[in-house]
Amino acid sequence: MQPEWYLTCTNPVTIDGEDLEDVSTFTYLGSIIDEHGGSDADMKMRIGKATAAYLQLKNIWNSKQLSTNNKVKIFNTNVKTVLLYRAETWGTMKAIIQKIQVFINSCLRKILQIRWPDTISNNILWERTNQISAEEEIRKKRLKCIGHRLRKAPNCVTRQALTFNPQSQRKGGRPKNTLRREMEIDMRKMNKNWMELEKEGRGQSGLENAGRRPMLH
Repeated sequence: MQPEWYLTCTNPVTIDGEDLEDVSTFTYLGSIIDEHGGSDADMKMRIGKATAAYLQLKNIWNSKQLSTNNKVKIFNTNVKTVLLYRAETWGTMKAIIQKIQVFINSCLRKILQIRWPDTISNNILWERTNQISAEEEIRKKRLKCIGHRLRKAPNCVTRQALTFNPQSQRKGGRPKNTLRREMEIDMRKMNKNWMELEKEGRGQSGLENAGRRPMLH
């Protein structure tokens, strides 16, 4: 099923006399873009790349000379950044967030050497490693992205794409969970609207702080 905003291009796009190939998916700046606007393929690729990054640092995790605090810092900078690269563009469905969170929790438990039958709750795990939930971290990245784009000129394509809301008749069934809808959900949680965010976007600090909470120490 095509998304409600899906448009079929009947005229080929030509650059320097050559027609651009019409494809269903392609990779741009390390992210997978597909015709459905979904995040599943990109999320799976990010988990694969993050897993490879984690395994390359096996000696770090097993080191007895490094403190747990330093290991977690290395995890955040070398693994988590790979995992959440461009996560602000994802339509963060619960299934995607859960898979991301499971991966993070699994890595952190291994770093802390917590193995069965020893168990701790996720909240205690995050407190020990100074983490916030994946959902909150993605929301913080998205709010920062919104603020950056709203500071652009009104005729800027990236700003127009952010607020573009096509008015067309939607197919029946449950509405697709698009990036715009995810952004609007974030706004409602902040008691904000597009007009207020546009004003705050001129002074980035307000937007960024809205997505933060004090980190646990």
